[in-house]
Amino acid sequence: MTDHVHTKVRNGTGFITLDRPKALNSLSLDMIRTITGTLLSWRDDDDIAAVVIRSTTEKALCAGGDIRFFHAAGSATPQGGSAQIEDFFTEEYALNYVVHCFPKPYVAVMDGVVMGGGMGIAQGGPQCGVRVVTDRTRLAMPEVNIGLFPDVGGSYFLSRAPGKLGIYLALTAVTIGAADALYCKLADHYVPAPELPLLADLVGSTAGAGLREAVAMFARPLREEAGPSELQAHRALIDDHFSQHSVLDIVASLRRDDHPFAQKTLAAMERRSPLMMRVTLEMIRRGATMGIADCLRMERNLVRRTFEHGEVIEGARALVIDKDHAPRWNPPTLEAVTDEMVARFFEPAWPSWAHPLRHL
Repeated sequence: MTDHVHTKVRNGTGFITLDRPKALNSLSLDMIRTITGTLLSWRDDDDIAAVVIRSTTEKALCAGGDIRFFHAAGSATPQGGSAQIEDFFTEEYALNYVVHCFPKPYVAVMDGVVMGGGMGIAQGGPQCGVRVVTDRTRLAMPEVNIGLFPDVGGSYFLSRAPGKLGIYLALTAVTIGAADALYCKLADHYVPAPELPLLADLVGSTAGAGLREAVAMFARPLREEAGPSELQAHRALIDDHFSQHSVLDIVASLRRDDHPFAQKTLAAMERRSPLMMRVTLEMIRRGATMGIADCLRMERNLVRRTFEHGEVIEGARALVIDKDHAPRWNPPTLEAVTDEMVARFFEPAWPSWAHPLRHL
C-alpha cells in the first residue's frame, strides 16, 4: 500500500485519487500495485458500477513513471537488468491491460499534465473509457526525448489515431492540449477547469451505472469551448510527411518544406534519440495490426532491450539528473542507425511460455 493513492466508494462508483503532487503523481511501483489491486477487486464487485481516476492537484493527473527511479535502478546494472526495473514495467503494463479491458465505465479526469505512464492509466478501451480533458491538460507521449519509446500501450492507441497523427506524436514527443487530444481521439470530452467542481458533484451524486451517459450529457455543450485544433489545421501536412517510408525519409521531407509548422516539427525531431525514433516507427506500424495484449507484450520486450542498450539511462541523465539537456545518443545520428540495430530490439528476450505478460 502507499500514501500516494486514496480509494473510496460512493453511490456505486469507485474513486481512485492520486496524491503525489510534488512529483506530479509520477508512478512508483507501490502506486501501480495499489491501483491494480483496487481495480481487480472492484472489477468483480457487483456493488461498484463505475470507476473514476483523478488527482489531488490541478497540475497533473500523472506525469508518467518515476524517471529518477529508472536512472538509479538502471544505472546499477544497466546491461544485466534490475529486479526492480523488471517488476515495474511488468506490473505497469499489466495495469494498462486491466484499464483497457475494464468491464465497467472508467472515467479519467485528465486535468493538468498527462504524459507517458499517465496515459496508460487514462486510456480505457472503447468499451469503458470516458476520458475528460480540460483547459489545463498537457498531454504527451514524450519517451523518445529520454531514449525510450511510447509504451504503456502506445503501440496500440497511437497506431489507431486518425491518419498519421499517432506517428507524429510518437516521433516528435510534442505536448498537446485539449482540442488536439480530442481531434486525435485520445480524449472524449472537454470540461473547462472552472466547471470541474460541478462535474465532481455530478459524479458523486450519479449512480455508477448511469455515469458514462451523465458525463457525456454534462460535457456535450462545453465541447466547442476547447477551441480549434492546431493539428487539424495542419493535418494534410502531417499526413504527407509522416507517411514516408522511414524516419530518414520523414526528416528529409520536412527539410524540404519551409512551412513554419514543418520546421518546428523538424527541430523537435532533431533533439530526439535517433535510435529510438526508428524503433518507435517500427513499433507503431506493428502495433496497428495487433491487439492490446500483444502490443503490451511487444513493448515489454522492447523495454528490456532498451535498458540493455542503455539509451534510456543516458536520456534520463540528461533530462532529469544532470539537466544539461545534452544527451549523448548512441548512435548520434539517424544515418548511423542500422536495420540490424532496430531488429535487435524486437528479438524475443524470453521464450513465449516464459514471457512475463504471457497470461494477458
